[in-house]
Amino acid sequence: MYLTKNELEIMDVLWREGRALSRGEILSLSGDKNWMDSSVHILLNSMLKKGAIREAGFMKCGKTCGRVYEAALSCAQYHVSTLASTTAVPSLSELLVAYVEQEHPTMAALTAAEKVLKTEKTRQKQTRQ
Repeated sequence: MYLTKNELEIMDVLWREGRALSRGEILSLSGDKNWMDSSVHILLNSMLKKGAIREAGFMKCGKTCGRVYEAALSCAQYHVSTLASTTAVPSLSELLVAYVEQEHPTMAALTAAEKVLKTEKTRQKQTRQ
């Protein structure tokens, strides 16, 4: 899935807030963006078609009701999907080395990653038997 710069900025708002948002809330939480209502409407429809967001119900906005939207995938899931769509996908070990060298994750993050890897190794061993 490919998202444009503006679509990613909307996703960043949804990921940061961690809840369903109306178009008006997205506009107000977008910081220095001066998007027009119609532009956001077009972006949201495009994102719905791509499966990046989904409708999460309705919310009373003034005298009318409007749709609210939520992210259909996490930030991590989106970035993994962009990697999977490239032609030269690095291996998991290459990704881990590059991430650790560049980001210097905390001990807690390393412990969590280690737990995920151990769980996956155990699952794979069990499926081979």
